[in-house]
Amino acid sequence: MAVAPRGETTLTPPAAASAAAIRTDDPTNDLAADSAAAADGQAPAPTGLPGSGDDDPDERTAADDPAAPGRTRSAPSPTGARFTRPGGMFSSLRVRNYRYYFAGQVVSNTGTWMQRIAQDWLVLSLTGSPLAVGITTAMQFLPMLLLGLFGGVLADRMPKRRLLIYTQGAMGLLAAGLAVLTVGGVVTPYYVYAFALLLGLVTVVDNPTRQAFVSEMVGPKDLANAVSLNAANFQTARLVGPAVAGLLIAAVGSGWAFAVNAVSFAAVIGGLLAMRESELRPTEPIARQKGQLREGLRYVKERPELLWPMVLAGFIGTFGFNFPTLLSGFAYDTFKVGAGQYGLLNTAMAVGSLAGALLAARRGVPRLRRLVGAALAFGALEVVAAFAPDYWTFALLLMLIGVFGLSFNTSVNSMLQLSTDPEMRGRVMGLLVLVFTGGTPIGAPVVGWVTASYGPRLGLLACGLVSALAAGTVGLVLARSADLKVRFDLHPGRGGRVVAFVPRTAVPSKSALAPAC
Repeated sequence: MAVAPRGETTLTPPAAASAAAIRTDDPTNDLAADSAAAADGQAPAPTGLPGSGDDDPDERTAADDPAAPGRTRSAPSPTGARFTRPGGMFSSLRVRNYRYYFAGQVVSNTGTWMQRIAQDWLVLSLTGSPLAVGITTAMQFLPMLLLGLFGGVLADRMPKRRLLIYTQGAMGLLAAGLAVLTVGGVVTPYYVYAFALLLGLVTVVDNPTRQAFVSEMVGPKDLANAVSLNAANFQTARLVGPAVAGLLIAAVGSGWAFAVNAVSFAAVIGGLLAMRESELRPTEPIARQKGQLREGLRYVKERPELLWPMVLAGFIGTFGFNFPTLLSGFAYDTFKVGAGQYGLLNTAMAVGSLAGALLAARRGVPRLRRLVGAALAFGALEVVAAFAPDYWTFALLLMLIGVFGLSFNTSVNSMLQLSTDPEMRGRVMGLLVLVFTGGTPIGAPVVGWVTASYGPRLGLLACGLVSALAAGTVGLVLARSADLKVRFDLHPGRGGRVVAFVPRTAVPSKSALAPAC
């Protein structure tokens, strides 16, 4: 049974959905798709589905869009069967409102990365301890652990564009306050902890709202592309921000990096204000009532295509993405370099992440096997990087880590959004943000303690092992739940795969999870 909005029920034959989903995502004749189609006598997936022709969602007619005018009413299939192929690497930039948002985010994200580098280096300079950097990171993400689900509920209850204007303005004011304290020479580690905590409280609401707002700007057809371009935007800023921050810190100090970040929020607020509200696809805000948080948790629990990516994101986010703590330790203790070289390590990872984001933008609806594979490669590369003999080898490995880390990040984000009913999207994305970043208050102090006690190499090794083990375990659970097995073929021939998921038995599985794998 496919998920439908309240008051609607849509029946979808599992095998038919499987065949359509696999064919639309993969042009080759996948064995699982052929078996499923043969079992139920289904014809190949028809052409002309939404997303197969016109690349501009604004030019669809009312007959093409059952949700017209302006309101998103029906959820896409959890397998992504409605979307045949991507419209190009930059297809979502054809949408005017998204262009305004994208441009504002380029400026704001650059300022954000400047503040991240300046904040970590400021704490390290004040204390000389990687553990203190871990505590700062934990304070920033602790509110997400405690209140992340409530942020998702608020995102579903309120108009998202207006809510984003408020949260972005609050972040700008916090950056300005920290700049005044730092430039005035009165800042202490405890002030930095306090501002990190306040920033985390605002992020509780801002993050799920931003994630869910993407679909209101571009619609479902270009959603996966827009998620990838958002990531590319963030990583482009990551290329510029750390390098500029390193130069600015060396020249005039960390406080001015905070000041630049405060000003940068004007760009994204201006982009939000300049949007044409009539061209948005706003989801109807849900009425306030009891049990909405539990409803979101139950919604995810009952859908394995949502649950298991959430579980994997929790492990990767808690242990795999502790780079503020780890990179500062490698720069300060292992390679003994200054702020400029520390910034270049972040830039090296950003180069790989940007490449990963652009590659993801070319693909269609993500598959679970790609998600698990990216997580497994990410963890394995962290293990290898822990033994890097010198600074430049470590920087090169960070590029590769960035490619697979970003591939995992965009895959889990777009997969969950495309598999979720619009009125539940804020809560689902709130839960994703909670498990992906809310675990940082747990992981960051642990990794910081291991790094301070036993060195950065052992800290990175532990993070990589946990990430790889989690990816392997979740991959096996998903394959078993979908009644699939892994097939290895060292000579796959043209159009074949070395590693592929195939039915475990001759009779194809009726599991709704199979096509998503």
